[in-house]
Formats: sequence, C-alpha cells, structure tokens
Amino acid sequence: MLTHLWHSWLGMDKHIYVWHESDIRDELKEYHEARGLISKWSELSDLSYTWTRAKWSGHLIEAPVSLAKLYFGIAYMFPKYTLRWLFFRRAAKRIGPSTRVHEVRNPKKIHKLNDIAKRNGLDVIQFQKACEHLLKYWPLLP
Repeated sequence: MLTHLWHSWLGMDKHIYVWHESDIRDELKEYHEARGLISKWSELSDLSYTWTRAKWSGHLIEAPVSLAKLYFGIAYMFPKYTLRWLFFRRAAKRIGPSTRVHEVRNPKKIHKLNDIAKRNGLDVIQFQKACEHLLKYWPLLP
C-alpha cells in the first residue's frame, strides 16, 4: 500500500494502539468542528494521516469516516505532510549536515518548535531561528 511506503519513508515513531486511538479521536473532533472547504479538507487530511499511521503501525483500527472521505483526505495529506517533513529536515541540516529530524507538526506554531528541538537534542534557539528563516519562503499547506 502506498501509504505504508510513505509512512516508512517519513520514519515517524510507531505507538501503541491506545495512543493512535486517542490521536484519531482528537483529529475526528477537529474535523467535525472545521468550517469552510479548505479547513474541512485540511482537517480531513489530518484524520487520514492519523488513521493511516495507525494502520502502518500495525493496528487494526476502524475507519473513523467513510473510505471515500479518507481517500479524499489522503490526496491532500501527501503534499501537506511531505512539505512539513522536508521543512524540518532542511531546518535541521542548517544546524548540522548530519542532523536528522523526523517531524510533521505545523512549523508555523512556533511554541511547538521548542518541543521538537528538545526531543531531537537540538539547541532550541538555533533550531527556532533556522525554522523562522525557512518560514519566510517555504511552501506549506494549511
């Protein structure tokens, strides 16, 4: 399955079933609260991401919405999360050429950058500056 190969390429952590179940529940709530076409599609891509990640992690988990909706979300998920993943890889390389960061969180939420830096053993200030510089020109999807 293409999503399994893609998740393997991203190299994110796999978690226990309960973690994924909670993540899907949170994303489903955000999806239902979203208003407007782009916002709804973006939240659907987040839901698709969490569901396909759970499946990639080896869990049999029920689809939270129809498969048609999930596939529609997957179409947006690939570019959205790939651009984020590449963003953090580039930011980390600005700090050190051998530095590897596997993250897909929204880099526009600056407060999350400290957590990402600490989790990856990077200097918080240096990483935040690298991310802020990239945000000036990096294409990101909502």
